[in-house]
Amino acid sequence: MLDIIQIPVLNDNYIYLLHDSSSGETAVVDPTEAAPVLRALAEKNWTLTHIFNTHHHWDHVGGNLVLKEKTGCCVIASAYDQDRIPGIDKPVIDGDTLRLGDETIDIIATPGHTLGHIVYFCRQQHALFCGDTLFSLGCGRLFEGTPEQMWHSLQKIRALPDDTKIYCAHEYTKNNARFALSVDPDNAALKHYNETILRLRAKNQPTIPTTLAQEKACNPFLRPESITIRQTLNMPESENIEVFTRLRQMKDQF
Repeated sequence: MLDIIQIPVLNDNYIYLLHDSSSGETAVVDPTEAAPVLRALAEKNWTLTHIFNTHHHWDHVGGNLVLKEKTGCCVIASAYDQDRIPGIDKPVIDGDTLRLGDETIDIIATPGHTLGHIVYFCRQQHALFCGDTLFSLGCGRLFEGTPEQMWHSLQKIRALPDDTKIYCAHEYTKNNARFALSVDPDNAALKHYNETILRLRAKNQPTIPTTLAQEKACNPFLRPESITIRQTLNMPESENIEVFTRLRQMKDQF
């Protein structure tokens, strides 16, 4: 089993450290900056061996070069982003697999937020490091991709095991819940989850990780087939992609 450490940085970013005790290998996911990662490594007496980047935005790759210089770690990222992510050593594509100690990690391409976005699924541990593709009760803005691409990407995630823990890169859940309730006001599971979110955030505690089961029950972007959501949007006969597109447009203006 991997030890997973969550490091909050900036206003709402999360960096993750993944450590395999049997091999001593340690990866960092989306290091916004190097200093907090180096402090956490020193506290745990871990040696950084890998960087896993989900996409090229600066708040996910800002620490790459410093960490690589100080530790000699291997930078892994999408082949699509070879010219956009600093320090790439191992470019990967959809369907590739990695090893971190005893853990097998699947690379899943999830274009939408950016065209080169990938996510990392730990098979044995059922943990997904999904960057800015999926958030708790939300999904990433479409900076480069199309609604069709993002919906296809989310369907890939939706097909993973229900007990998958979702480690996204931002603490957006409280605001996402407000939007979710506006389009799905009668969802009992969502109302209950919102109470938990408010309680956690009042104590400045993270809402992440969430689980895929919870997201499938509460996240409107994974539920365009919902009758309630379709009634709210006045789209009872529309295709799922049309409902998803409308939800994303509404969230952009929320």
